[in-house]
Amino acid sequence: GTCPTGLGCTWRQRTAPVRRWSYRPDMENYDVKRDRRDLYAPRAGRIDVVDVPPLRYLMADGAGDPDTSADYRAVVEALFTCSYAVRKACIAELGRKHTVGPLEGLWSARDMEVFHTRDKAAWEWTLMIVQPEWVTAELAATAVETVTTRSLAAGERVRFAEYAEGPSVQTLHVGPYDAEGPTIARLHEFAAAEGHALTGRHHEIYLSDVRRTDPARLRTILRQLIARAGGQ
Repeated sequence: GTCPTGLGCTWRQRTAPVRRWSYRPDMENYDVKRDRRDLYAPRAGRIDVVDVPPLRYLMADGAGDPDTSADYRAVVEALFTCSYAVRKACIAELGRKHTVGPLEGLWSARDMEVFHTRDKAAWEWTLMIVQPEWVTAELAATAVETVTTRSLAAGERVRFAEYAEGPSVQTLHVGPYDAEGPTIARLHEFAAAEGHALTGRHHEIYLSDVRRTDPARLRTILRQLIARAGGQ
């Protein structure tokens, strides 16, 4: 059977045969960084309060130091490989084209002090890549299955799910990841000054290709879920 909500279906479900489309250079292209600038194009030095709607992602969980963990690298590879497979399927099955979104991460730990001490081995993370709203669980399942049948480490851990983030504060950090501390502190101070309570996991969106970008020029969106003052 099919998943009635389009979410949470297993990878083994199949879609019915559909019309196949061919790629055309003139296809309109959806780019989340361009088309959702309110969420993906903050300015450095400015903090904004945003309402993040429920969005669909490919995601996978893990733990450990992102600088040294082979598991972290395997999950990143799996997410991008699967996301490009979904993009290919969208063109073929729906006639819709999109730019694969940036890598994102939700970060937490049993003891939040480890983020100040930079004990990265104790960090827990969920890595994810946002998908266009027309991507369903069935389409994603079929696309992902075409690449996880190969020797793609961590491919079986990739899942399709909706993440409803809600009201958050966010800003843009420019510089090395290990220098984010003061920017995160300003983000938290802003929320407290406005009467908002911090809640949920710390969210980062990596706009730069770390393989090709000078650490001093890395652009990272820092976002923190909040409970609005007065419950607004």
